[in-house]
Amino acid sequence: MNTPTKIAAFAVGLVAVFGAAVGVGSAVGPVGAGDDSPAPGHAAADAGHGDGGHEAAAPAPADLPAGLQVAEDGYTLDLAADTAPAGSATPVAFTVLGPDGSPVRGYEADHEADLHLIAVRRDLTGYQHVHPELGADGVWRAPLALEPGSWRLFADFTAAADGENRVLGADLAVPGSYDPQPLPEPSAVAEVDGYTVVLTGGLTPGSESELTFSVSRDGVPVTDLQPHLGAYGHLVALRDGDLAYLHVHPAEHDEVQPAPGPHVEFATTAPSTGTYRLFLDFRHGDAVHTAEFTVPAGGPPAASHEEHGS
Repeated sequence: MNTPTKIAAFAVGLVAVFGAAVGVGSAVGPVGAGDDSPAPGHAAADAGHGDGGHEAAAPAPADLPAGLQVAEDGYTLDLAADTAPAGSATPVAFTVLGPDGSPVRGYEADHEADLHLIAVRRDLTGYQHVHPELGADGVWRAPLALEPGSWRLFADFTAAADGENRVLGADLAVPGSYDPQPLPEPSAVAEVDGYTVVLTGGLTPGSESELTFSVSRDGVPVTDLQPHLGAYGHLVALRDGDLAYLHVHPAEHDEVQPAPGPHVEFATTAPSTGTYRLFLDFRHGDAVHTAEFTVPAGGPPAASHEEHGS
């Protein structure tokens, strides 16, 4: 590793560390998005304020992956601040503004929460999945463990006003010295907290793919997973480069109730070729564990359960 780079206090300086491929444009859309894409944080929110009040943001293209925009269908993710200090429990606050410019207060619970906040550094380290508290003022608040770097925050929610699920993303700059970490090599096996998790399946660009995760401990399959967010696992997938957020759903097979392990199944669609980082949260022993995988879309298939004795 080179000597850690001192980054500036503003997002533009932080994003520059990652190069043009993950520049300011990638904070709100794929690399090469037009100049009319919304800007992150307050810039996008302020752009919607005119002499007549807050205006609805232009709708996102139907084929644009989730999480690339700070505003969609008039809803805006408005961070209270675009920078935050490093720390193990740094307070972060944000508001989801509705088409009328007011904070959204009515939500439909999805996976047992009104809003899921995903935080990850742009080198795809430091992943966190938390559930902020909504204040009477319409502001969501949560502590995050933040190391220096450029972070992406995703608000995954369903507004009660229309019942549509949306994922909005905004960048948060954390000043300080840091080393961006290289993406781990693709692997079908992840080790976390004494557990071994094996991935069966792969990602096929443009087609729905099924992914099966098999959990074991000390060589013994785990058959007593505990429910987590209404299921036996929760999966988030992010595309390396622009951090497009993939919608992932539990796989359904003729309405059969899934077993509490060792296998947890999901279905998702990779929008393009590329490399994706998968984060599987599962609960066992009254604790939530996160297994992480690097998966190429369109690459060689992952190993089967039999190859790993699970």
